[in-house]
This record gives sequence, structure tokens and C-alpha cells, in this order.
Amino acid sequence: MGGFYLTCAIDYANGDPHLGHAYEKIGADVIARYQRMCGNDVRFLLGMDEHGQKVALEAAERGVEPQALVDAVSGRFQAMWGRLGISHDQFIRTTSESHHVGVRALIEAIFARSPDDFYEKAYEGWYCVGCESFKQDNEIIQGKCVLHPTRTLQWVAEKNWFFRLSAYSERLRALISETDFLGPRSRRNEMLALLDQGLEDISASRSRFTWGVPFPRASSDGETQTTYVWFDALPNYLTATGYPADSYSGLWPADLHVIGKDITRFHSIIWPAMLMAAGLELPRRVWAHGFVLLAGDRFSKSAGVRLNLDGAIDRFGADAFRYFLLREVPFDSDGNFAWERFEERYNADLANAWGNLASRTISMIDRYRDGVIPEGGDSAIDAADEADFSVYHENMNGASGYMLHDALKAVWRAVARGNEFVDRQAPWKLATDPSAAAELDRTLGSLALQLARQCVHVAPFMPERAEELWRRLGAPGSVHDQRFASSGALDPAGWAVTKGAPLFPKEPK
Repeated sequence: MGGFYLTCAIDYANGDPHLGHAYEKIGADVIARYQRMCGNDVRFLLGMDEHGQKVALEAAERGVEPQALVDAVSGRFQAMWGRLGISHDQFIRTTSESHHVGVRALIEAIFARSPDDFYEKAYEGWYCVGCESFKQDNEIIQGKCVLHPTRTLQWVAEKNWFFRLSAYSERLRALISETDFLGPRSRRNEMLALLDQGLEDISASRSRFTWGVPFPRASSDGETQTTYVWFDALPNYLTATGYPADSYSGLWPADLHVIGKDITRFHSIIWPAMLMAAGLELPRRVWAHGFVLLAGDRFSKSAGVRLNLDGAIDRFGADAFRYFLLREVPFDSDGNFAWERFEERYNADLANAWGNLASRTISMIDRYRDGVIPEGGDSAIDAADEADFSVYHENMNGASGYMLHDALKAVWRAVARGNEFVDRQAPWKLATDPSAAAELDRTLGSLALQLARQCVHVAPFMPERAEELWRRLGAPGSVHDQRFASSGALDPAGWAVTKGAPLFPKEPK
């Protein structure tokens, strides 16, 4: 196969991880695990955006140095990703020296290749510290930023370096309209509408604070400014590859950026324009997911809409939490988190459906065949499962976008089919009839095969529970070492099963 370089948006270091952060990281982790099981050499990047005025203000309010603040916040984020089983290969921090070197090299590359794209300009406008960006009139409602309605906009007037974003309008239009660079379609249409309105040039430096990467060129009056946060943050995907060292080209470009819809403009317009100006390859794809809402409101530290992430994980465990988020919240639009739905999904989908199928299959193999899986199979079920797994792959590999919720729906159709097969075949009845021994073997063997295939396809979503069921089936090695290309050849005959506690206990933790 080949390499697959996957990134998430780096998180801003002025608070604790919340449900929105978790949703994105879990979704990206599922894609990373899936790509590994496709046989690809995956590089999965997470990180922290540690510069900017918002961090400096937060540190001042707490009476600490900015570096001390971001060190503490970074530690809490990394601990949470460990708890959620996020399988990233690298964690970048924008305060690292290597990142500083890469940012300055990228800006110098733009100066060298497109010298007219940076220019000095006096500017004034409404600035949102929460977004770290100037806001246009259509982004302001009743004097507030639409994304940070509790923050007071600041009127900022200063002379900065500007980037000539407007020069790239037609190239960006072609990129977005003629390729699959940006998804889902709703985000693509939003960015095309934005291009129709006309692009304005953007600030590339700021003069009023110093917590960031020094801009590599002094202004005409000799002032050294600080690189504007988006010219600092966005290049992390590139600097993480070692850029500007020659070896970076073996890792770049990124195959997929997974981001939230609120920063689509930065990743699908500003970021590719920067790379075009520097003469560098563009990322192959950007996928902008929606928001997880609580009672219809977006999770927000500033607005006080929050849910204790540790408490949500504690309820039923990390794997159940991963499943619920990606089954309940579409990965192309907004969705709600509700405790009632969490419990309903847990009981119906996990405890009563997949967990019950696993428990009774293993128990019957243990009781009727001394714990050894017999030869078996059912051609009708095999064909139906294969059709659902084909839908699964279309929604996981990007062919139909990254519709992770639809991939899970397909697997759970196979789970329902397995439970229906148990009820139809009634192995407990077959076991009482010596003449039905061959039919009992076929039934139990088919059920074990169904579970093994389900384990493989569930593994990216629930890595710990899939691994545990794989072990109880007596399967060799780790389920995460399986490859989808060979899953059709799985043969569990002869594996020795092990009974255990329910995979998904009905009593919450």
C-alpha cells in the first residue's frame, strides 16, 4: 500500500479538552486506525496551538507565564487523548523551536517566490480575541462575534504585514469546485459562496503582542512584529514533517486534514493560498465536521456550555463513549449529546445487540462443542454481510466522504443479522437432536465467523472491546494487525473460545 498522513486541528491552549475536541480526535483516530488496517503506513498528527493574544491574556489573568500555562494545558490534553485511546504518532507544540524555524522558513519562501504577496498596510477593524481574527460585518450580530457571543470585540488599528490572499481567488475556486479537495458538500458550497463575495487580503503579522513566532522581516520603520496566529498555527502540519529540511518531502503533502466547520475558511482558502504562494504541494483533502451540541447549543468555554468529559467517559467506558459519539453525531453535520440517548444506545446497540450476540455465541460453543469453534458458514449471511461491509468501506475510505456514522450503521446491520440468525436457528434446540449435529456445527461456526468479521470492522471505533472479543474468540494475534483485504478469508474453525464477563455490562460504571 502506501503512506497516509492525517492531521486534526491543533487545539488552542487556553482551557481544558471538551466534548467538541474529543469528537474530532475520536473521528480522526477511527480514520487512522482504519487506514492502518488497510495496510497503509499512517502518520497521525495531533498538537497544541500555543501562541496568540488569547493565550497571553489567559496567562496574565492567572498570574503565570504563558509558557507555564501552555505546558500545563498541553499535559492535560495529552492525558485525555491517552484515556480515549487516540493512536496518534506525533504531538506538535507550536512553542517548539523546530516549529518556529519552519514557520519563518515558509514565510521566507513566500517572500522569495511571490515577493509581491506580502506588503505593509495600515489597518483597522473589529477583532475577536476568541477567533484570533478580524471580523467582517456578516460575522457580527448585535456587536458580537457570531462564534463568541459573550466576548467583546476590540477595535484594532495598527500597521502590519499583509498577505495578498485576493490574488488566489480563481485558483482556489478551481481547487474547491473542480476537485474533491473539500468536503462535505455543504462546506464546499459555503466556501464557493465566500469566494463569490470576493476575498480580502489578510494580516500576516501583529504589532501589539509578542507571544508568538517573530515575523522574519522587520517593517519599513524597523519594528519587529509577531507572526499572526493563523500564519503560525496552520503551518504546523508542514513543520511537523521536518520542513524546511529536505526530508520533509517524504511525508508531505498531508492526505487529510480533519477540522471543525468553524475553521473551514482557514484550511480551505488561507492555508492552500499560503502553500501556493510558497510553491509547495497542497494537502490532498480537507474534511470539515460539524458541532456536537448540548441541548441545541455549541460547547463553548466562553458561553458556559460544557459537559464534564471525564464524567462522560466514566459512565460506560471510553469505547462506549467513542461508539456513541460517532454513531449518534453525523460526521458531516451537527448532532446532539444527550445522556438519555447515550444510555439508550449503550443498552440497545452494545449490551443487548453486539454484547449479547458475543456472549451467547461463546457460551453455546463452550457448552455444546467443548469450547472449540467447529467448521461452519452460511452463504446467505456471508453475502449479506459482505454487502454491508462494502457500504462500510465506502464511508470510511473517503469514496463517499468520511461518513463514519453510516459505516457504523452498516456494521450494526450485520450485528442484527447475527442475532436474527441465532433466533432462527435456535442452537439450543439443535443441541438436543443428535441428527442435527452437522447443522449445529454449521450454525455455531457461522456465528463465530460473523463475530470475527465484526471485530475487524468495529476495531477502529472500539479498539479495546474489539480486541477483548477477538481474544475471547481465541483468534491469533491482535485484531489491530488484521487487514481488511484478507478479512474475507477468516476461518475461525479450531479456535478455542474463552467465556468472560459481559463485554458491555448493563450496570453503568
